Amino acid sequence: MTVIPPPPSEDDDFQLVERTVAGDQRAYELLVIKYQRRIERLIGRLVRDADLTQDIAQETFIRAYRALHQFRGDAQFYTWLYRIAVNTAKKALVDMRRNPLVFENALRGNEDEEETSRAGHEPISDETPETVLAAREIAQAVNAALEALSDELRQAVSLREIEGLSYEEIALAMDCPIGTVRSRIFRAREAISAKVRPLLEYQSGKRW
Repeated sequence: MTVIPPPPSEDDDFQLVERTVAGDQRAYELLVIKYQRRIERLIGRLVRDADLTQDIAQETFIRAYRALHQFRGDAQFYTWLYRIAVNTAKKALVDMRRNPLVFENALRGNEDEEETSRAGHEPISDETPETVLAAREIAQAVNAALEALSDELRQAVSLREIEGLSYEEIALAMDCPIGTVRSRIFRAREAISAKVRPLLEYQSGKRW
């Protein structure tokens, strides 16, 4: 029976980096496999175009590979990689602003494809069309509130609530004091709550 080895842990990351710098290409492939989906999800929240997301993710790993000799293990590898991904995405967005049509499409994403995928949704358990619609409206409100935040607030709260990073890791990733991280997350939560709370109160007042 073939035994599939577990993915490398954080403790293994630095060893894989050292092996890569020493010329072991397979070691870097393992790092890419471990973090590719997380990096793509991260970039996907900044850029709504799926093809562009994959291109930026690929560029992120290329840049990380070229700078790998600079990684000293002071922070977790994913934290270090996150910063490269964000900077790469920002550069791509700046470049796209020179072409407004491309920029608009990248931010809007493939809405037709999303609608098609939703069309096949069937209510499960005790879901009703009304509750499904309400949940969708709330999710859209949260997403809209996230997109309305400044880059710093959106990145901070996404790293905390979606990626599950600690305040210390976020501070390293965003290159700012922990106090600033806490302030940004608090302000982001307040802004999102202000947008979503009226909708929740409205939904709770309905009788289904």
